[in-house]
Amino acid sequence: MRRPSELNLPNSITILRILALPLCVYALFKNGGDDPTWRIIAWLLFFIVVMSDVLDGKLARSRNSVTEFGKLLDPIADKALIGTAMVGLSILGNLPWWITIVILTREIGITIFRFAVISNGVIPANRGGKIKTTIQNIAVGFYILPLSASLFWFRDLFMAVAIILTLATGLWYVIEARRR
Repeated sequence: MRRPSELNLPNSITILRILALPLCVYALFKNGGDDPTWRIIAWLLFFIVVMSDVLDGKLARSRNSVTEFGKLLDPIADKALIGTAMVGLSILGNLPWWITIVILTREIGITIFRFAVISNGVIPANRGGKIKTTIQNIAVGFYILPLSASLFWFRDLFMAVAIILTLATGLWYVIEARRR
């Protein structure tokens, strides 16, 4: 069986996701970060980047193009996306720094851990990790959107679930790596 090329379409899409992040940041900070029109544009750009993650995964699986490079780069791209959005929102004063620090500490810690245990093989994202990423993206999306204050409870509830899933899946990853 022929091994898929590391620089295939799904991996190229993942690289483009990372390269699109400065455009997302530009839209988020445009006009001081509090222009509702630009916040909607920022949300749309982040949404497109998130959906490209879904696309590259589906393409990789359907074309039998899953590579070790892709298994490693895809979660890094996810973390770059969530990190970029959360740091931007915290700089703007829209998201408490403690939330950004808790989530990014876990994300960066697990990424470093992945590199430390890579000689035993890449541990691909599991279902819990994919759900965690989805909930994080939805929660952060609610913070990017110019929501009415009456909906902040909903936005905050999603973020609370994202924090719990982030910590729980981080613990799972460490336990799984040690088991291997």
